[in-house]
Amino acid sequence: MKEKKLLMTFKNTMGNSFSITVDDPREDLDEEEIIAAMDLIKDKNIFLPKGYDIAQCVSAKVVDSTTTEYDLEV
Repeated sequence: MKEKKLLMTFKNTMGNSFSITVDDPREDLDEEEIIAAMDLIKDKNIFLPKGYDIAQCVSAKVVDSTTTEYDLEV
């Protein structure tokens, strides 16, 4: 099974990092759209990681992973 995720990393006002993951991002998603979405999340203060405001957008990446499951009988 192949999965694709958008991983956005932020820092809160205490300097702690945290990430927000979006499953199955659009194939045509570009850097400007990701930056705009991250800025919106920060500016609207939608999340309070560990009770603190988001202070900084740090990074974003799209991660492709493949999972192989085995049906083992034990």
